[in-house]
Amino acid sequence: MGRNICPTRLIESGLDHMSLGASTPSTRGTTKGALPRARAVSGLSRGVNSMQRRDSIPTTTALGARRISGANDRIGVGLIGCGERGRGVADYLPGIGGAEIRGVADVYAPRRLQAAAQFGPTVRAFTDYRKVLESNDIDVVVIGTPDHWHAPMTIDALAAGKDAYVEKPVTHTLAEGEDLLKAVEASGRVVATGTQQRSWDHFIEAKGLIDKGELGRVTFARCHWSQNHLQSGAQGAPEVDAGQLDWDQWLGPAPKQPFDKVRFYYWRFFWDFGGGSVTDLMTHWIDVIQWFLNSTEAQETYASGTTYVHDWFDVPDTVTATLLFPEGYTATYEGNLTFGLPGCGIVFHGDKAMMAIDRHGYSVYEEGRMPFEAPGLPRPIRSVEREEPTSNVERMDGTGTAENLRNWLDCVRSRGTPNAHVRAGVEAANTAHRVNMALREKRVVGLT
Repeated sequence: MGRNICPTRLIESGLDHMSLGASTPSTRGTTKGALPRARAVSGLSRGVNSMQRRDSIPTTTALGARRISGANDRIGVGLIGCGERGRGVADYLPGIGGAEIRGVADVYAPRRLQAAAQFGPTVRAFTDYRKVLESNDIDVVVIGTPDHWHAPMTIDALAAGKDAYVEKPVTHTLAEGEDLLKAVEASGRVVATGTQQRSWDHFIEAKGLIDKGELGRVTFARCHWSQNHLQSGAQGAPEVDAGQLDWDQWLGPAPKQPFDKVRFYYWRFFWDFGGGSVTDLMTHWIDVIQWFLNSTEAQETYASGTTYVHDWFDVPDTVTATLLFPEGYTATYEGNLTFGLPGCGIVFHGDKAMMAIDRHGYSVYEEGRMPFEAPGLPRPIRSVEREEPTSNVERMDGTGTAENLRNWLDCVRSRGTPNAHVRAGVEAANTAHRVNMALREKRVVGLT
């Protein structure tokens, strides 16, 4: 089947046409599943209780030694977590080619059965995700569960000899990051994360422009993300048939608590399971900033947050953060869950030019072409936009997730390192966790 790529077009700005050759990320071409070298993750504790080995998970023996031997071999996929995002991610796989969904797992029967019906009559459905990991015909897993299960399930998948694609953030706490990296390095498995911008053509092109110095010295990066969740009120949570839900297994490593349909459906807004807009949304953008500017962690993190509208959230509905990076730049984040305009994006400010980028494209604006402190922007010297997508999913997601999955499966075959490799996933998650730590503890968070 052909590649489902949403094309881009160059918008002429009246200036000379300039080539936009895509650059190659430095992580590509790494072999043997090794993680890219980076400064050691700091400030992480050991001994995470939620990652205790579960007796029924097989160890890496003959199962773990299995390899996909040729490009034409079918890769058996197991989906763990059959909510909207999990099914949405897995839905790209049949179109990529060479991958076949063979098992799904979810603790809520309606979702489990919905996924099984979606992916074909031969797909097996399980309540316990460990049954997926025990299946000999499943080579890799896609993990689309709530955040508090990401690291434990990924480590269990590695122990079972499975490669994994895990949604961001890859961890729910700082402490989980070190354990996850050690497990990946020890296993030799291929693990990719759901920060799909790293496989998106226009983000790769934009990274190349910054690497070539088109913006000059970048000293400030601003990212923002606004989503209107006024329709997601606590009173509007759909009904749940508790008799078809294994609530204790859904909680897993989270603190024990009575069943609550609001927490079940809107888990991102509760600290026990998610981290609000910071881990859900900022993680995407801070990953891009750290990737573009060759950073791994901020040396100082300042943040504040409060709730103006959504008093049923644990997390704040309005957040601002400032991060100082040792590479010589400041990054800021503005997150809001009460309105949807102006959407989301990143702006990189250099002494030669400014770049604005989001999931629809990017534009570069040259410094010195407007009067001092001009109220507007000059015409861009280059601009790339995606063509108008054909579906609501593509308007939000574009082809980034499809290309990220394709890259992951290519690396499963080659044993190379994915674009969205696990170390980058841990580094972006660590930054998000430090922001939440700064706003919850009302202090400046450093590296120690």
